[in-house]
Amino acid sequence: MGPLSRRLSILVYHRVISVPDPPVTDQVRAREFDWQLAVLGRWFTVLPLREAAVRLRGGTLPVRAACVTFDDGYSDNVTVALPILRRRGVPATFFLATSFIDGGIMWNDSVIETIRRAQGDTLDARCIGLDTLSISTIGLRRQAIERALAALKYLPLGERQRRVEDLAAETSCSLPSDLMMTAEQVRHLRVSDMEIGAHTVTHPILAQLDPERAGSEIRDSKRRLEEITGNPVTLFAYPNGKPGRDYRREHVGMVRESGFEAAVTTAWGVAHAASDPYQLPRFTPWDKTPGKFVLRLFHNTFRTRAEQV
Repeated sequence: MGPLSRRLSILVYHRVISVPDPPVTDQVRAREFDWQLAVLGRWFTVLPLREAAVRLRGGTLPVRAACVTFDDGYSDNVTVALPILRRRGVPATFFLATSFIDGGIMWNDSVIETIRRAQGDTLDARCIGLDTLSISTIGLRRQAIERALAALKYLPLGERQRRVEDLAAETSCSLPSDLMMTAEQVRHLRVSDMEIGAHTVTHPILAQLDPERAGSEIRDSKRRLEEITGNPVTLFAYPNGKPGRDYRREHVGMVRESGFEAAVTTAWGVAHAASDPYQLPRFTPWDKTPGKFVLRLFHNTFRTRAEQV
């Protein structure tokens, strides 16, 4: 066996957009996603995550195996990414936070859309612990979004939601209700031979919850997705996904006890035979050219000591 055998590169995406979004520059555009899949398909054998996890444990992975995954459940995963995936013949796994299906909006998107749509040159942000934010240019709105998200990300769940709502109340703008998938879109993914995985109910930081609430978030998301799709849901992704900070050892146990077969984190690295199947690392290079993209992806295949709890 060569040095790249029995190693699994798992790529993680969130959104794939059809046109540029100036206030948010870290989203993948459709044309970029298309060539990324082309590069991936040329150099790697792309497998469904469930099959790859089984073959990883059994030692039967092909050389340079890879998987494609998406987190959260954005509707553009279906409208923009799915046609590209199908045209390229690439399977993918979509991890969904179930409370946002059919019209919900995640807290971070509430912040982004509030600042995007706010009128005037400034926004009073004292309600989230900041001073007045300058939003007179696209660049300043981008900086305001970054500052607001950083200020709110690790607040307790209830407090964070209250502050997000208070910030939205500073403007008269309505927030979108079509950012996330509908139940029908979830079913469409499943009948398109894509995998559906659980990503909790409300996308909390599990390490901040009491054990009963954390367990419910994990179990109830699985149950809801099985109701929607009519199929077993055996894969899980930890929200935010940083070992030790966003989830702890007890949450790994909860995932296992809830009947999942494998779970993924956001720790960078590549999975190998000794990896914990309930803490599989993920990575996506964001280079803007195919050559650099594939070189960084190959470099990641040697990062075998991914962080775990």
